[in-house]
Amino acid sequence: MDSALRQIIERVQDSARERRPLRIRGGGTKDFHGGVPLAGEVLDTRALSGVVDYEPSELVVTVRAGTPLAELEALLAGRGQCLPFEPPHFGEGATVGGMVAAGLSGPARASSGAVRDFVLGVEIVNGRAECLRFGGQVMKNVAGYDVSRLMAGAWGTLGVVTEVSLKVLPVPPAEATLRFDLPQDEALRRLQAWSGQPLPLNASRWEAGPSGTAGGVLHLRLRGATAAVESACRALGGELQPAQEAQAQWSACREQVLPWFEGRAEGAALWRLSVPPAAPALALPAGACAPLVEWHGGLRWVQAPEAVGPELRAVARAAGGAATLFRAAAQRSPVPAGIAASAAAGLQPADAALERIQARLRAAFDPEGIFNPGRMPAG
Repeated sequence: MDSALRQIIERVQDSARERRPLRIRGGGTKDFHGGVPLAGEVLDTRALSGVVDYEPSELVVTVRAGTPLAELEALLAGRGQCLPFEPPHFGEGATVGGMVAAGLSGPARASSGAVRDFVLGVEIVNGRAECLRFGGQVMKNVAGYDVSRLMAGAWGTLGVVTEVSLKVLPVPPAEATLRFDLPQDEALRRLQAWSGQPLPLNASRWEAGPSGTAGGVLHLRLRGATAAVESACRALGGELQPAQEAQAQWSACREQVLPWFEGRAEGAALWRLSVPPAAPALALPAGACAPLVEWHGGLRWVQAPEAVGPELRAVARAAGGAATLFRAAAQRSPVPAGIAASAAAGLQPADAALERIQARLRAAFDPEGIFNPGRMPAG
């Protein structure tokens, strides 16, 4: 056991004995999300850095939790591979452990899968200061309860992630982005129709046109075999976008630095509505702007005051989904590390049954409740 891991275990032992809260933190680039714990000593994981094992031919990489996410992505890119779920960084210093703990995925999530779908195994330190391993480095090692994937999106409430094994994929040989001028209803209808066809759909993004104009713009990204992408471009029509410009736009969407995000009005918070992709355009409450739609209709970003939160949650529930506060009204993008948001209620579970399950899990992994108190996994 190396010194960095030993120090973390000793910190957890001391904190559990004294019931002293710990705030687990890597690069801190996602501190803004829905409200951060206001109490607790910072437990910095960045000393746990480095690649433990990488087998490009096996499409598996094992890294320590404090490894910079950018460093891992550069390593994979050098071998023509990638993290297909496109995890957002939200600033310099994002770590692999933070990526897993947050469980946030980028534009390709609806087609490629979420973070948890690519987690093969983890090593954690639980609230009893025990160093535990779950899963392995191949899919067939996953049996019984898939505890390793519980860590994705748990926001550090179940333990300190110290090491993670991930499945990676080759970079697709071809990519193209098409633009369509469409109102939201028509864009959603087409996305549903296209999703049922054998097309290499990878990501989509719809946003309304400038204020005072009708309609909106749909961007559709295709990825896959060259022949499949070229055939889809011919079949779908639309306006082919310059490759470099399109890549920059998708990256800006992932990092929430598109004009739609950066132009958020004073007093407006950023809300994340997860709904079934087939849900029609939502009847948003007064004060909410037209959404930015991703994931082929499954993710609707909405800018609205925090006061309309109950109405937004009701709208999302009526559509079969849920709404969470993503950035508080006082926060702009990008957010300096360490800034606390105002409404931890934004991360409350969708229902009482889910809350009971989460409470039991936290009690099992962290009986003294020292990890990230007040932080709830997104419902």
